[in-house]
Amino acid sequence: MTETPSEQTNEPSEILDQMQPEDTLVDRGVDDVLDEGYSPPERYSAGEGFGSTADEQLQGESLDQRVAQEEPDVDPYADEDVEDYDDEVGDQRSGRLVDPDQGLGEDTEKDLVGDDVGIDGAGASAEEAAVHTVRDDDEY
Repeated sequence: MTETPSEQTNEPSEILDQMQPEDTLVDRGVDDVLDEGYSPPERYSAGEGFGSTADEQLQGESLDQRVAQEEPDVDPYADEDVEDYDDEVGDQRSGRLVDPDQGLGEDTEKDLVGDDVGIDGAGASAEEAAVHTVRDDDEY
């Protein structure tokens, strides 16, 4: 006989068990998931927008708010490659630059020197996540 969903007994470990990163087909370029970090979106979520409270719904949006939400139409005759920035940004994320003495002691070197120590295990700041490695022209 077939069991109904209420009669099936699953172990708690079977329900909450997730595959380990090395067992999945997703390759994100880092060995540990914690090395990937998280960059929050640079926009408000839909719940933070206008009209989420009853008072705002009764008041309605102003004309300025509606105009600010509009997006310009795409020009079908414009060149597609006008803003092609693919050559300027690399696709490989850079690691952290750290002082050779790991930031300990007095800085006696007059030049600004740093060593790449790889991606941090915590979430990267927006500035760190924006830095990418650009290949030299001879590597293409």
